[in-house]
Amino acid sequence: MSESSTATARSITSAPAPVVSVKPVVLSAPGRGEDLQVRVSAPATGHDLPVIVFSHGHGWSMDGYAPLADFWAAHGFAVLQPTHLDSRTLGLPADDPRTPLIWRWRVDDLKRVLDHVDLLEAAVPGLGGRLDRNRVAVAGHSWGAQTASMLLGARVLDPEGVPGEDMSDPRVKAGVLFALPGRGGDDLTPFAAEHLPFMHPSFDGMTTPALVVAGDRDQSMLSVRGPDWFTDPYFLSPGDKSLLTLFGAEHAFGGIPGYEVAETTDESPERVALIQRLTWAFLRSALYPGDPSWPAACSALEEDPHPLGRVRSKSRS
Repeated sequence: MSESSTATARSITSAPAPVVSVKPVVLSAPGRGEDLQVRVSAPATGHDLPVIVFSHGHGWSMDGYAPLADFWAAHGFAVLQPTHLDSRTLGLPADDPRTPLIWRWRVDDLKRVLDHVDLLEAAVPGLGGRLDRNRVAVAGHSWGAQTASMLLGARVLDPEGVPGEDMSDPRVKAGVLFALPGRGGDDLTPFAAEHLPFMHPSFDGMTTPALVVAGDRDQSMLSVRGPDWFTDPYFLSPGDKSLLTLFGAEHAFGGIPGYEVAETTDESPERVALIQRLTWAFLRSALYPGDPSWPAACSALEEDPHPLGRVRSKSRS
């Protein structure tokens, strides 16, 4: 292992900091029908903490994805996790008038979190004045990745193939997108094409730096293609992007939605640990230009005689 790889490995595997987590912090959301509940997690010490706003997958809530949120917070990030309207904890009926546009409400939820960082910071004892509002990333899994991608510049195509509203947010400097769905159109199953209009993306404007994470055994029931469908966002978007392809990974990537949750069909603590290290390193380098964490972590993966995945990257042309 190279000297820089060793230094990064040492910084990631050092003793995690104690974490303070508060929930629910409630943000007023007129017109939404439900106020927005947010979980805030951060290390108990440290200043100028970079921020990750995380969007959960379908049905989950601010209580999900602890393997990611816990690790990121224990290693220097403040993690803000809103509960979207599709959460099982809210029990919205299928015929609720908000249901067809939940994908838009989800994007609004992330923006509302960014709009009220001051309130979220003040709600956690001892966190006041410790967040760095100039270093903000978004992350998400599955539907949450689709939600997060909109703040990075992805757009939804209308039935004529015209890109819809630009919902990108200049406050967001980087993203991590787990199992982000690929192209729509003929690549979708008939059900998805008819009932999920937001699954017709354009990645042409997704210029914000991002790490796309895909599993090579993630076979979606919404696409007629194979697992390579989830690599589309990397190949079809411009700018600085990296693609982490995980070997043997299905949709839960070994267990990122939670500890020992039923939907994890490919349980692998080793894979989750790799994801924790690599996403941390990517965000460090993306938010702190010149930070060597990401190239060092990639080198360590390349030098591993039994790697659990591979990384490829491209730069803005």
